[in-house]
Amino acid sequence: MPTVIEPKLISGNANKPLAQAIARRMSLYRGMSVGLVDARVERFNDSEIFVEVFENVRGEDMFIIQPTSNPANDNLMELLIMADALRRSSAARITAVIPYFGYARQDRRTKARTPISAKLVANMMVTAGIERVLTLDLHAAQIQGFFDIPVDNLYASPIFALDVQKQFDDLSDVLVISPDVGGVARARELAKRINAPLAIVDKRREKPGEVAEMTVIGDVTGKRCIIVDDMCDTAGTLCKAAEVIMDHGATEVHAYISHGVMSGPAVERITKSVLKTLVLTDSIQPTGPVSDAPNIRVLPTAPMFAQSILNIWNGTSVSSLFETETLGPIYEGIL
Repeated sequence: MPTVIEPKLISGNANKPLAQAIARRMSLYRGMSVGLVDARVERFNDSEIFVEVFENVRGEDMFIIQPTSNPANDNLMELLIMADALRRSSAARITAVIPYFGYARQDRRTKARTPISAKLVANMMVTAGIERVLTLDLHAAQIQGFFDIPVDNLYASPIFALDVQKQFDDLSDVLVISPDVGGVARARELAKRINAPLAIVDKRREKPGEVAEMTVIGDVTGKRCIIVDDMCDTAGTLCKAAEVIMDHGATEVHAYISHGVMSGPAVERITKSVLKTLVLTDSIQPTGPVSDAPNIRVLPTAPMFAQSILNIWNGTSVSSLFETETLGPIYEGIL
């Protein structure tokens, strides 16, 4: 009889708690124990990365769980070296599960003599032996086209919609805000799911990380506003947008962000800001200050990633998880 190839998970050091949570959810879904492959990902004294896999992976369907978050270069190299180790160990297929795809902000040439780093990273992953990518809320949708392999881009908006419906008893005065023109499609997706109107904050940047001017397009008077974006880095733009929205007559401002990069003074800014709540996913492992902040909540992505991995493994639809009817039961009792 032919041997049934089971999905096998392996994790780098970028977000071990998420990898373990995905393994637990897969165990729950399958009714059998699913653990992480025994391996070590360590560093030599000069910070070179060394990977050793202690289990046989020949002919196995391997899933590497590794966001390329801070430190981005170290975590990216861990991913590439793990892929090379699995390829040289005769794994049947290698899928990179990248909850947060680093270097995604460099997806085009905005001025002369600048790189397209997202394309370079895509080339490196394919060269390392990765045959499929599973990620969450790419900064720019066109990055999928940088790969010559299948890329499944999941969305946080279905999870956000479930959380909004639970947290807000009355949605009649809720308004969804896009923090810039480029994020309108992302904000519109959440607005459609909760049947709420949409407004936009138009921002003018002098240079990266600094915003010179903000204008609210739409009437926010008397509204509970939800800012939706894909990432929060230093939180300067987010906090300023919240202030501008409150100045225009909003009653309260919340934010739903897919990836909590939260570098530098981000946590301090959020705690001192007018934001009532900031909701992140755990695509990037929350730091201690993020977890301790009184107005920051973290939503789990493990149920969605676990089901996506199982769907890829058994050849069924991943896009079915974009529907509330499919995702709702998976998150029942969690949110």
